[in-house]
Amino acid sequence: MTASELVLCAVRLTPDHVNLGSYQQSVDGVIAKLNADRIVQRIWEADHTVWSHDPTEISDRMGWLTLPDTMRPQLRNIQRFASEVAADGIQHVVLLGMGGSSLGTETLKRCFGPIDGAPALQVLDSTIPAAVKATRDAVDLSTTLFIVSSKSGSTIEPNVLYRYFRGLVDAAVGTEESGSRFVAITDAGTSLDVMGTDQGFREVFRNPEDLGGRYSVLSYFGLIPAAISGIDTSELSASARAIEEACEPHIATGNNPGVWLGATLASLAGSGRDKLTLVTSPPLAGFGLWVEQLIAESLGKDARGIVPITGEPLVEANAYGDDRLFVFLKLAGDESRELDTAQSNLEAAGHPVVVYTLDDLYALGGEFYRWEFAAAIAGRVMGVQPFNQPNVQQAKDFTDAELARFLESGDSPNNMAFDSLAMLLNSAKPGDYLAILAYIEETDESNRMFESLRHKVIERTGIATTLGYGPRYLHCTGQLHKAGPVSGLFLEVTTGDSNDVDLPGEPYSLKVLADAQSAGDGSALRAANRRFARVVLENVSDLHSLEQELE
Repeated sequence: MTASELVLCAVRLTPDHVNLGSYQQSVDGVIAKLNADRIVQRIWEADHTVWSHDPTEISDRMGWLTLPDTMRPQLRNIQRFASEVAADGIQHVVLLGMGGSSLGTETLKRCFGPIDGAPALQVLDSTIPAAVKATRDAVDLSTTLFIVSSKSGSTIEPNVLYRYFRGLVDAAVGTEESGSRFVAITDAGTSLDVMGTDQGFREVFRNPEDLGGRYSVLSYFGLIPAAISGIDTSELSASARAIEEACEPHIATGNNPGVWLGATLASLAGSGRDKLTLVTSPPLAGFGLWVEQLIAESLGKDARGIVPITGEPLVEANAYGDDRLFVFLKLAGDESRELDTAQSNLEAAGHPVVVYTLDDLYALGGEFYRWEFAAAIAGRVMGVQPFNQPNVQQAKDFTDAELARFLESGDSPNNMAFDSLAMLLNSAKPGDYLAILAYIEETDESNRMFESLRHKVIERTGIATTLGYGPRYLHCTGQLHKAGPVSGLFLEVTTGDSNDVDLPGEPYSLKVLADAQSAGDGSALRAANRRFARVVLENVSDLHSLEQELE
């Protein structure tokens, strides 16, 4: 790294404040064991036996280690492409993706916000008809660039959304020009790679193949949409390289920022503090979406795992159970008396607290790398293979069964239910958590209502709460839900929304697909013997009725 790059990325390698109380000795012991077993050296040697005797989905998933270096020669070409897009009068960019192909971009979008002079970025990772219509109505199709983002190239959501928007763009600008309004990001040789070439896409970016989706934010999947939306990808990557260098094997294990965080997460989870509660400055709130997938999908297996709690409203310190580790992520200069007070009160109540401060938003590049390394370390300590997702397919299989039933009989997927949140919570006990699975359009109104509901649940039961919008959460926390600790209570919320969107080339509509996904996931959760309830509301405003059940 050059001197100028070091100036650009003034990352902080260590936490600004740590109060682990009696857990500190356990963390120190874990770090000593990692050092004795040469774990950092073996990770850099791509030794799959760090996690498993089976190299499957490990040996071909280690590219994230050197990704900041791998992408460095591509940064100039990425910026050139972004400049050309802006020069061509593109006003909006819509990314069609799911999971690891979209969550990094969504995080950067939410944290950086719109940047003057750059195209406005939207991420569409939903099959809810109202959400798709909202995106369609928010852009001028004649000045919009669509990015179809999928590692495998076969992910159902971006593929059906591509066909839908391709038809609209064909009509708006003509079939000869419409191909130039689409870009693909995928692995080489996938069906999306072939389609992008055959159908005249403006560009197909072939990503390094030795990456899992949730470890790919610092690759083309994150950097292309970031650059187009005006983010300086060189500065973002420089901060990632700074943390990468601090995680290399010549650094003492105890000073390795990824090792320290991973050892802390795993050690406290092993002591019952398995609810990783991320509290952020408002500009950094979007970071929780990315961390949620990384931690849930990497570590939620074999009835083990860490439950990431993000976006949860703060309550009185004594309302929390003793299953929490609080990690604060603060932005320098963003003075928040509420966060400082919450931190002090939590420590006074005996909760373990870790505080990181980012000097600016570009330090997010370093945080991406820090948390990736930490997840790999935590997997070692917990005895979990962090690079696969063996249980995600279950919900897909049940969804396929619902769609097959629809095609055979014409009956819509069965989402009707009369379950009760209050009855579900009656089974709650200390150490449990409530996962709200919302198959509705995400809006400011829905977020406010769910925040209020989560607040009431914590105050009434003391258990942690999560919120996921479907089908996004299937690619985010779905692995944890099916195969993690059996401490989850799952509340699926749908509405009787009559919105629908026809899908070109498909024998079913978007609403049928979304209903099949929600019904399929419910079946998968029941098959995994999870405590599950589904409520069907008339509309979003009826969310208040769930709160009334708790009064």
